[in-house]
Amino acid sequence: MAYEPKKQSLSGQIGDVFTLLILTVGALYIPLYLGLAGAAKVPNPIENPTWEALGQNAAEQKQWAALGITDPAAANDIITARFDYSFSWTALIVMVILVIGYFVLVVRLSDKEYREVLDERFGSKR
Repeated sequence: MAYEPKKQSLSGQIGDVFTLLILTVGALYIPLYLGLAGAAKVPNPIENPTWEALGQNAAEQKQWAALGITDPAAANDIITARFDYSFSWTALIVMVILVIGYFVLVVRLSDKEYREVLDERFGSKR
């Protein structure tokens, strides 16, 4: 007697695909929309910048010119921008709760489905 899994309808399969697609896109973009991820840069511009004040040598100035930026004032924000490495305990706690919650959900659902397959295949031991 071979195990035969339950049949799923075409509309059920399509619904599953769209659900997974929405969850995947949501998992990628929601942190960006909530401001929990991304490269936040904070410029620290210098007043009346010169290439020397910005720490740019002649070779670097040529590269800026190749990009179409010949004025040091135009490159000021780009050169002086630094990543924001601020830390949020709240965001960390929310992330830990979500990861642990997801793990518990997956284990519980897998356990339930695993027991259903065993009951179908071998019968209930109760």
